[in-house]
Amino acid sequence: MSFVFATPEFLDAAAAELSNIGSTIHRANAAAVAATTTVAAAGTDEVSSAIAALFGSHAKEYQAISAQVASFHDRFVQNMRAGTGLYANAEAVNAAAAAQQQLLDAINAPAQLLTGRPLVGNGADGKAPGQAGGDGGWLWGNGGNGAAGAAGQAGGRGGNSGLIGNGGRGGQGGAGAVGQAGGAPQAGGAGGAGGNAWLYGNGGSGGAGGLGGDGGYTFKPIDGGAGGIGGDGGKGGLIGAGGAGGIGGGGGGANNAYPGSISGTGGHGGRGGHGGDSGLIGLGGAGGAGGIGGDGQYTSASNSGHPGGGGAGGDGGAAGRSWLFGDGGIGGAGGAGGDGGRTQFGSPGGVGGNGGAGGTGGLLGAGGAGGIGGAGGRGGDGLFFAGSGGHGGAGGAGGDTGWIGPGGAGGMGGIGGRGGDGAPGTGGVSYDGDGGQGGSGGAGGAGGLGYGNGGSGGFLRYNGGDGGDGGAGGDAGGLLESAAIPGRPGSGGLGGSGGDLYGHDGHVGIAGQQSPHK
Repeated sequence: MSFVFATPEFLDAAAAELSNIGSTIHRANAAAVAATTTVAAAGTDEVSSAIAALFGSHAKEYQAISAQVASFHDRFVQNMRAGTGLYANAEAVNAAAAAQQQLLDAINAPAQLLTGRPLVGNGADGKAPGQAGGDGGWLWGNGGNGAAGAAGQAGGRGGNSGLIGNGGRGGQGGAGAVGQAGGAPQAGGAGGAGGNAWLYGNGGSGGAGGLGGDGGYTFKPIDGGAGGIGGDGGKGGLIGAGGAGGIGGGGGGANNAYPGSISGTGGHGGRGGHGGDSGLIGLGGAGGAGGIGGDGQYTSASNSGHPGGGGAGGDGGAAGRSWLFGDGGIGGAGGAGGDGGRTQFGSPGGVGGNGGAGGTGGLLGAGGAGGIGGAGGRGGDGLFFAGSGGHGGAGGAGGDTGWIGPGGAGGMGGIGGRGGDGAPGTGGVSYDGDGGQGGSGGAGGAGGLGYGNGGSGGFLRYNGGDGGDGGAGGDAGGLLESAAIPGRPGSGGLGGSGGDLYGHDGHVGIAGQQSPHK
């Protein structure tokens, strides 16, 4: 784009010249009024009188138009002078800002030279793939954000804050490359960790893990690439919350094998990042959710149900804890298992990831709830035997509390995956897949030492947290009447113990429901 430069002195001089021109024209018009508007007739006849009246009328119209032009000219000069003042003010502000920046540079120069970090100012964001964010100034400044990673590369870490400020966000991990013919795919890169805060500020959130690459087209079984682990959240300052953990990357799909060959298993989902701990006052960071497992692919054969199966979902990240006053973070949810591949002998769905544990509450604060377990993957459809649904993941345990406060509730178990459908037999029988088992609920956290109820109860008088409900069992496959069995429901989690002095134990979680389908 083109830039416009203005010199206020030149503009002011031009406005003065225009004002002088307008004054000169105004004086000339005033001097011509009498001579042009009252023209004497050359004779007493009607023609002479009409000509004199015509010239006088034209002169009056000219004077009216000249007055309008003079008014426009005056307003133009006024606006030009006002613009000159605005340009002059802008120049003064720029000069003041430049002086302030020069003063700040002079203050920052010794610290920058000795420590590589200024006293005041935000850290720079990472630019190159996987580059970490810069740290904020020692006294004040936010940490810079980490850059995303290239293919399969970890994301950059977020920069730390100064004495006052927030930590930078971690960069996202790069997605894994797809496997070439006969080659293994690349795993997704891990997400970058969030930057830490120091005195007053929140920790940065962790970056998400990268997706795993899909397997290549080949005769041999090749598993999908694993999803990248989510980055951990940064620690909060003395007063501040911990950063949330990053989401785990999804697993890549298994290879699409040639007919008659064995297909690989879908990649495992990445684990969610752990939530950051808070300082003395603040909430613990939430754990990141686990990544979804990759799906198995179609092939005409399977090896004991494992090749061609869905990948397991990633576990949810554990939540951060609080120290003095504040609640623990919520645990991350487990990732869902991938679906099994469609084969002659169906492959099983992937197991759901376990929920992350809730964070421990401060001396005055509640424990965090446990994460929900991931759902099991659906079993693959088969020509002769269908695959079983994957088991649901277990719910995360609720966080304990300190002296005063209730313990966290346990997470609900994941739902079991549905079994695959068998195809109609030709002269024989096809068998549907069994449903997956529901995940067990997480245990409640312990109550506080003084005054709390049962996750673990408080020391004085708080109750323990309730155990998580069990996951429902998966449906059996259902194209044909067969011996397929629905999945067993998950058991409820144990309730946490109550406070040492007062408080009740938490309730045991409710068992999951049995699937009503065959």
